Amino acid sequence: MSLAIGDKAPLFTCQTQTGEEISLTSLKGKKVILYFYPKDSTPGCTAQACNLRDNFETITNSNYVVLGVSSCSAKRHNNFIEKNSLPFDLLMDETQELQNSYGVWQLKKTFGKEYMGTVRTTFIIDEQGLIEQIINKVKTKEHWQQIADQ
Repeated sequence: MSLAIGDKAPLFTCQTQTGEEISLTSLKGKKVILYFYPKDSTPGCTAQACNLRDNFETITNSNYVVLGVSSCSAKRHNNFIEKNSLPFDLLMDETQELQNSYGVWQLKKTFGKEYMGTVRTTFIIDEQGLIEQIINKVKTKEHWQQIADQ
């Protein structure tokens, strides 16, 4: 399934790193930056998360909620948040259910090896739950600027 701008964003309910449940329906009325990334504490993922952290005041003043999603465990998420002082929640998707619903769990190839993994992608979801923007070519060190420029 391929999602497009204007589509209704797939609904989800996931646990955050603290075990709290969060759902897309509970965020109605807010814009959501739902960003999918491969793995906590890797260079690109850290750069991306820190860029959003460094612009967090501007992001929240623009009525956005930031949610990161990966296949990592609560423990890894908590370590990542603590180490980098991240002010937003990370969702656990160890079964890749959410990643599959957004089409970002895909076959990848690195050094000739094929494996299933997360394709770094960001979805901007508007206040009514519609996809407003999809960023496929994420610039990890300039991610907020990519979002703001759209």
